Amino acid sequence: MQERHLSPIDRLIAGVDSALRTLASGASAAARPNPAAGVKENHLSRREVSHSAGLMRVNHAGEIAAQGLYQGHAAVARSKEIEQQMSAAADEELDHLGWCRERLTELGSRPSRLSPLWYAGAFAIGAASGVLGDRWSLGFIAETENQVSEHLGSHLEKLPRQDARSRAIVRQMRAEEERHGANAQRAGAAALPDPVRRLMQLSARVMTRTAYWI
Repeated sequence: MQERHLSPIDRLIAGVDSALRTLASGASAAARPNPAAGVKENHLSRREVSHSAGLMRVNHAGEIAAQGLYQGHAAVARSKEIEQQMSAAADEELDHLGWCRERLTELGSRPSRLSPLWYAGAFAIGAASGVLGDRWSLGFIAETENQVSEHLGSHLEKLPRQDARSRAIVRQMRAEEERHGANAQRAGAAALPDPVRRLMQLSARVMTRTAYWI
């Protein structure tokens, strides 16, 4: 069968479809089992529930942004192999999105109201960096995944010890984020300049501090 080559319009339509699926209520069901399945729900105080919900809302917002970043890169990727690698990683990130949403529901909470903003900003960054070439796209992926892994590690310290269900989800997410970053490095990621890395860190702080509450 002859391989179909997507036009820029085809890629734009695919990006819009991905955005709608990512942001639509109920569309983030995970394809893989939730890591918290079978993990006991321990008693949490009202304050602990609120704190866990805030952290999981931040994680959900991060996964919304990850979808935008990967889809933005994939939309302009020059190498078919790189495009497929990014699409596969985005599929795993979509599972993360579903797991976080499920946990938020269990905690009686909701995702960030600014989810469309997180997606649009990340998609724009992904597409803009992708225009520079696949090595730079992979560089952004590697750096993003490194920062996300550190962020998730900090959440494992901040989550209430008895919130075993949230902790199981975050542990699985961290392991897979680390793998995505390593895959990007092996594929030839370029090292980002320090000013770019610091700007990414600043943007991440703005998002995490806002998404915790809104």
